[in-house]
Amino acid sequence: RVLRNSCGPNWSQHSGLHGPTSGNRRSFHSWLKGSINDILLPIESYHLYDPFGRRIKHETRFNYDRIPAVVELCIQAGVDLAEYPSRRRTEPIRMMGRKIIDRGGFVEECKPRQLVDSVSSIVDLDTHRALERFPPPEGSEVPRIAQKTVDAYEKVKWGVRKLMRKFTVKACGYCSEVHVGPWGHNAKLCGEFKHQWRDGKHGWQDATVDEVFPPNYVWHVRDTKGPPLRSALKRFYGKAPAVLEVCMQAGARVPDKYKPMMRLDIVVPESEEARLVA
Repeated sequence: RVLRNSCGPNWSQHSGLHGPTSGNRRSFHSWLKGSINDILLPIESYHLYDPFGRRIKHETRFNYDRIPAVVELCIQAGVDLAEYPSRRRTEPIRMMGRKIIDRGGFVEECKPRQLVDSVSSIVDLDTHRALERFPPPEGSEVPRIAQKTVDAYEKVKWGVRKLMRKFTVKACGYCSEVHVGPWGHNAKLCGEFKHQWRDGKHGWQDATVDEVFPPNYVWHVRDTKGPPLRSALKRFYGKAPAVLEVCMQAGARVPDKYKPMMRLDIVVPESEEARLVA
């Protein structure tokens, strides 16, 4: 069972939520049934036919499609999707510092090609109501699927890291906006800290892997049938990406690099013993 901000049937009783109505709930979370978008956070970016072409302006932002940032990164790296064409250059771009001397001229964007099949290849990447579109697996297949999911998660993260060394990705230093390209767009959509001073413009900087493919960290639940996690003992609990926590509870092996984060070697004391622990 997956709940937002926690994994497992024994949802946590942490009182660390700060929001507009947190006082009425004494800072306790209001739990809802989670979805795949709570496990893999959807980070989207604008699709560009030519990353070195005209920059996206605030007035023209609706002329561009929004697709997952990982998909856009793969398209610019050479993956061909008929729905999202991309310009392939045969001559290198000439630059002097950050100034482009010769970009090969502007070209008209190609319109998406009509697919012969009625089902688009990008539909498989859509996570909307995925639990209703796919039947549940057999009980005997769950551990195998969980292990394949962990392996795929690590492989995708490794691939994103390798691609980001070759292709520039920008991230806003104030919000979660990501742009795949040599420079950010000019859409004034940032509403974070002091956005009025910046007229809503993003503060672009080089992105990290966790900004393009973010892990949603959740508390590690050692015993899914045990008592709920308590706020007084949270310094003894570990954390893990939600994908790994779900897969581990389904029977997958935990990669060694996540074990220190999950604090598997820590003995969680009783509530009465917590104040005696140094």
